[in-house]
Amino acid sequence: MPDPSLTLISHPLCPFVQRAAIVLLEKNMSFERINVDLSAKPDWFLALSPTGKVPLLKVHQTDDEDAILFESVVICEYLEETQGGAAMYPDDALLRARQRAWIEFATQTLADGWQFLNATDPATADAKRAAFRDRLRKLEAELGSGPYFAGAAFGMVDAVYAPLFRYFSIIDPAVSQAIFEGFPRVSAWRAALAARASVRNAVVADYADRFRAHLRQHQALLAA
Repeated sequence: MPDPSLTLISHPLCPFVQRAAIVLLEKNMSFERINVDLSAKPDWFLALSPTGKVPLLKVHQTDDEDAILFESVVICEYLEETQGGAAMYPDDALLRARQRAWIEFATQTLADGWQFLNATDPATADAKRAAFRDRLRKLEAELGSGPYFAGAAFGMVDAVYAPLFRYFSIIDPAVSQAIFEGFPRVSAWRAALAARASVRNAVVADYADRFRAHLRQHQALLAA
């Protein structure tokens, strides 16, 4: 049964929701998940979300109103600080700060990747493909022997990037191969993340079909 103390307010395709779901699964936390139609946001959701975005984490308080957390990284760090399981940040303050910097780097990396995937004209697709590959090039230089971002242990940086890489297992394999060509460490990292149980289980079973339908609806060049 889901733990009534934690509710993840979600959308099936949102990569930011997936970050929170991955951390919840890594921490072996049961939780309730409620999906919201972001094209017709209900009033109760708008009353809870200052930004009008998902994810939200509702934390039940025994003697008070439920607490609402927003912003995916804030939610992930709250879970890291309050739940058991393996640590998702290193103990060393400098290493921890460096990893948080690469989490911040993920924001524009995701934006470039998403805009490439959703491009409806060749000029935009080419520009965003180049921008995304430039960011992958910088990640390639930072990665070590893996399999994860910081080595043998799965951590918060992995949880943040995994939803982005998932998209590229759904689109035309030839397109994905060209995107990741020349980046063997990033490619190995992407494969390791895809194999992780928490990453696989962070999305609904028909996620790939839903994402393909999204691309078709938005008339993206990559729509199949």
